[in-house]
Amino acid sequence: MLHRKADIALIGLAVMGQNLILNMDSKGFVVCAYNRTVDKVTHFLENEAKGTNIIGASSLQDMVNKLKKPRKIMMLVKGKRNVGQHVRAGSIGP
Repeated sequence: MLHRKADIALIGLAVMGQNLILNMDSKGFVVCAYNRTVDKVTHFLENEAKGTNIIGASSLQDMVNKLKKPRKIMMLVKGKRNVGQHVRAGSIGP
């Protein structure tokens, strides 16, 4: 199995996140999609992102492992509480 590395990761698969990921993919970037609710990642990959070069991640650590260095991560999540949770959890990986 080919293990591609993503150019950038995006956290948050609401409408804006999905469209931004699809736009980056259409411009030739390999994007890793992650959402706290992993079922949304699976649904996105099987539907809107089907046939693209978009990579899905099942956890924050999985997302970090799928990124090229230096790692670039964009967050599109609602509200202060959710941002804080992701930032605290972001102290993972080498």
